[in-house]
Formats: sequence, structure tokens, C-alpha cells
Amino acid sequence: MDDIRFERQIQFILEVDKLKTILRRTYLINADRVENTAEHSWHLAIGAILLAEHANEPVNITRVLKMVLVHDIVEIDAGDTYFYDEAAEVDKSTREQRAADRLFGILPADQGEELQTLWEEFELGETPEARFALALDRFMPQLHNYYTEGRSWN
Repeated sequence: MDDIRFERQIQFILEVDKLKTILRRTYLINADRVENTAEHSWHLAIGAILLAEHANEPVNITRVLKMVLVHDIVEIDAGDTYFYDEAAEVDKSTREQRAADRLFGILPADQGEELQTLWEEFELGETPEARFALALDRFMPQLHNYYTEGRSWN
């Protein structure tokens, strides 16, 4: 049983490596290329650690960190939906739910359920942790755009 659990965990780790290939539209601040989703998630995690003291309400930082690290995993299957892409927004929730079911289903049930629950919590934005994570997710591209003089907006 432990071998199967370990195998599923490794399979998931290998699968989420694909986040490094999902390109976003936000340019890196100090480089002439766009960031990938893995970089975005990592940057959000750093932001969460440093900016938690500015949250509007107390947050469980461990929960926030888990949330920001898993919130975009669905992009492996569903792709990155640009904030201003109205056409892609039409079926976004269906694409992402299907992706979440497949991707988190790779893991052992207990871990898959935990990560999918965190992903759903983020999507709903109803808890203090989800609201803070969502705020960071919206803030970071603006920060990048400010420091790249609006490059991705041009």
C-alpha cells in the first residue's frame, strides 16, 4: 500500500512540473519574457509570507501558502485564462473543474481531497485565507505591470 501511495505522489509531482510550461501574459520584472505559472505561484507564496501582516483579517499563513501553490494547477489542462478574455471565461469553470478532478485524482485520496478542497476554497473566495490569496493573485500582475511600465497592457 505504501508503494502505491508513493508512486501516486511521484506521479503528481511529475505532472505538476508541466506548470513550468504554461505561459502567462505577465512579463517578468527583470527579464524580457513572460512568466510561467510555476513562477507565478512561487512568487505568490513569497508575497503571502511577507505581506500576511497586511491582510484585512487574521489568516492562517500555512493554509494561504498551500492555496497559492495549488490554485493554478488546473491550468495544466485548462490553460491560463487571461483576465480580460471574455470568450475563454464562458467555459472556464467547466474546464477547470474537469482539470481539478483529473489532476487531484492522481494523488492518494486524502491528499487529493485536501488539495482540491483548497483549490475550491480559493475559487469561492469566502474565507479570510481565500480572500487574502485572491487579493495577492490580483495584486502581483499589477505590480509586475507597474514595474515593467505597463508592458503586458500595451
